Amino acid sequence: MPELPEVETTVRGLARFLEGERIARVSVHRPDLRRPFPADLVQVVTGARVVRLWRRAKYGLIDLDRGQTLIFHLGMSGRWRIDPEEIGKHDHLVMETGAGHVLALNDARRFGFVELWPEDDLDHYPPFAGMGPEPLGADLTARHLADAFAGRISPIKVLLLDQRIVAGLGNIYVCEALHRARIRPDKPAGKVSMAKLKRLVPAIREVLLESIAAGGSSMRDYAKPDGELGYFATRWQVYGREGEPCHCGGTVERMVQGGRSTFFCRKCQR
Repeated sequence: MPELPEVETTVRGLARFLEGERIARVSVHRPDLRRPFPADLVQVVTGARVVRLWRRAKYGLIDLDRGQTLIFHLGMSGRWRIDPEEIGKHDHLVMETGAGHVLALNDARRFGFVELWPEDDLDHYPPFAGMGPEPLGADLTARHLADAFAGRISPIKVLLLDQRIVAGLGNIYVCEALHRARIRPDKPAGKVSMAKLKRLVPAIREVLLESIAAGGSSMRDYAKPDGELGYFATRWQVYGREGEPCHCGGTVERMVQGGRSTFFCRKCQR
């Protein structure tokens, strides 16, 4: 599933072709993805000018000059294609700008979705209500984590995936950040020291920023809007490396937490 770096990469790629542009034509090629397309999508977006593109957690947002925001989620396999040679059967939403660029939302598995929401009411968009701070923002601090974890016996890795604590963190990057911070993923969150949390916050930022710079971690169907594959997967230190050596001389192990695979090294993560 595309995670935060993949969505950030997507938004940055789209911004080059959409920001400040007017949408000349919109076509919807099926009634739904995971959810039905908004009934007024074509009417609202056609002729609108794109004011801003940005990201919240794992959602991409396109602010329009009509006071509406087009929100998209890439699901398991979604991606935007820019100026494709031809429109394929999985290009379910297609927009053409006044400058002549074509942008197609491609989603073979159809687990993604598109919604419209009033721009001045985004805080009440259900997935955003109660969502924690952005991991790349100033509000994510060791103190925030300490307060959120206080008295909690759940494993720290499980709680870091809770969007109410930190927005947008996914399985790959939590595994990698905990490894960099040398914290056991199954350690009860309330027992993680402040010193370790002070290592964890910059580790989260570093692994996300490095992945964004690398274009994300391409898995299965994901690719950047320009069609290139991200290469951060080549830099994973623990994720997907069960049985392989850790840089500390230990061995990467795998456990299951909350139904998801966790990769770690018991020698350097304590």
